[in-house]
Amino acid sequence: MQEKTITAAVLTLSDKGSAGERKDASGPLISEILKKIHAEVRYADILPDEKNLIKEKLLHYSAQVDLIITTGGTGLAPRDVTPDATLEIIEKEVPGIAEAMRFEGLKKTNRAMLSRAVAGVRGKCLIINLPGSPKAVRESLEAIIEVIPHAVEKLKGYPSECAR
Repeated sequence: MQEKTITAAVLTLSDKGSAGERKDASGPLISEILKKIHAEVRYADILPDEKNLIKEKLLHYSAQVDLIITTGGTGLAPRDVTPDATLEIIEKEVPGIAEAMRFEGLKKTNRAMLSRAVAGVRGKCLIINLPGSPKAVRESLEAIIEVIPHAVEKLKGYPSECAR
């Protein structure tokens, strides 16, 4: 059976990255890891931590792709607003994804419990917030990567069974 292609967008949220003051390593890392599930990254952008800009971009992407992965802005700092923007535009939350990422993160650092990352659905698009550091991106995405194709299939209405 041929793999179904997942279309994706990667959105990096960083004031310094968007101003050219810091090179983004997390966005390209996400794109590389998504190759494991045959995802085609169609969009990759860097925005400042501005809630309205994030919401606008999430709304735009969610009408274009199957999967949006964000990186950055998931902590407790005053400008960390990615989860807030995501919650305002999703129609259904998928808490198990964020829980799994935090669970795996806690095996390595107790600071993982400070992540406010969320995951949810808008239309037929799955949106997942990841932390901003490349190390946390790799650990978080690897904790959930295997479930993403099945989630996208369900959102597209494919009749595959959930039982193994």
